[in-house]
Amino acid sequence: MAKVAFIGLGVMGYPMAGHLKVRGGHELTVYNRTAEKAQKWATEFGGHTAATPADAADGQDFVFSCVGNDDDLRSVTIGKDGAFETIKPGAVFIDNTTASAEVARELYAAARAKNAHFIDAPVSGGQAGAENGVLTVMCGGDEDAFDRAKPVIAVYARMVGLMGPVGAGQLTKMINQICIAGLVQGLAEGIHFGKKAGLDIEKVIDVISKGAAGSWQMENRHKTMNAGKYDFGFAVDWMRKDLDIVLAEARRNGAKLPVTALVDQFYADIQALGGNRWDTSSLLARLEK
Repeated sequence: MAKVAFIGLGVMGYPMAGHLKVRGGHELTVYNRTAEKAQKWATEFGGHTAATPADAADGQDFVFSCVGNDDDLRSVTIGKDGAFETIKPGAVFIDNTTASAEVARELYAAARAKNAHFIDAPVSGGQAGAENGVLTVMCGGDEDAFDRAKPVIAVYARMVGLMGPVGAGQLTKMINQICIAGLVQGLAEGIHFGKKAGLDIEKVIDVISKGAAGSWQMENRHKTMNAGKYDFGFAVDWMRKDLDIVLAEARRNGAKLPVTALVDQFYADIQALGGNRWDTSSLLARLEK
């Protein structure tokens, strides 16, 4: 059993922290910007609450965070009453936020100045993956810190991998989002084409999903897409945030991402339709408007 803090109890962090307490058997202290959410979690899972990130991190072996973006992450780490004010030497800070590789490197340096460790560890698998404890976790950082943290992370994951030095986890998550963007657009176009051609979409998917066209998106989203229902997972607003990070990194490293840039603009069209909180499969709605 380790002493663990978790900062950020959103739709992902709330169940992830729960797995650390229940599956992992760790002593948990949680912090959330809305204190009522932290108290609800503590009542449900039996952990402790903290008034600030600094209070949460004080004396802990491992400190997790899962917040909104780079600025949120800086706020809970190096900001006023941030976790790095009290993080103890030798502790490992594991960040599950999808953020930039740049902020990961910045916070790695800040943690090392405190003789602590920092691992960027963005996740894939969505809300359902967090609730079921089957996330994929892509890590960047030092191998010794990763080896210590891996068994703790593993309680809410089915795959935990060290992708390279700090920032490599975020870069891997960017590739994940690049691949998803193209897949969802292709699936949306396929379903749209099939409808226009007068085909039975269920029969079509039943056949082609067994071949080279098959994917997680096809298997898990084609029914709801065909029904015009888009409230099953990762929101368009979140995807646009992630793709903004991807495209900014591509401008830095010179990568050419024409399809990703195009799909990002298609998601902007979905936002204009009022679909900010629709899930990412709502690309089909743009074709059918």
